[in-house]
Amino acid sequence: MMRSSFRVLSAPLNMQRAMKSSAVQPSEVVEALDRWGKGLVAISQAKATGGDYVSLAKRIIEQNYAYDFSTVLFKPTLASQIMFRGTFEGALSYFVANNPQKFPEDGGFALNPWTKVGFDTTGIITGENHAIVMGNKLLTNNVNQVTVANFTMGFIRVPGTGELKINLHHSSLPYSPAK
Repeated sequence: MMRSSFRVLSAPLNMQRAMKSSAVQPSEVVEALDRWGKGLVAISQAKATGGDYVSLAKRIIEQNYAYDFSTVLFKPTLASQIMFRGTFEGALSYFVANNPQKFPEDGGFALNPWTKVGFDTTGIITGENHAIVMGNKLLTNNVNQVTVANFTMGFIRVPGTGELKINLHHSSLPYSPAK
């Protein structure tokens, strides 16, 4: 007999009431993806030019992820020891490798020499105050090599501002069968 355990997570009732009902448009999802991609490139460029990439990464995570008001389910592309990053601290470490004591495997994904991030989406599902998108992230580095990562992101609308922020982010490298 196989057993599964899972948690059902939902926004607190007071937050649900505070959120205005508003259908998310696919164009808003595309804008949110673009903002995330530009943020990743900005962190990479700050590192390359000697800028304060850690402070920048903090701001970009705050702008893009819903850690400040919601549960966030984050499975980074290259995480294998501590695979899930449900805290702001865990996400920050994944992007800039600033916490080797708690997250020793992190090499700083955003510190790679990324110059461009694009998205090839397979589909977008929208609803009242939320959306889900799936596809491929196309990450281009400074020598024009493209890394493809499969992704799924979920977004929720921020109460008050109406912005979309990530509350689900799963990323992985494409399957490569054994030869």
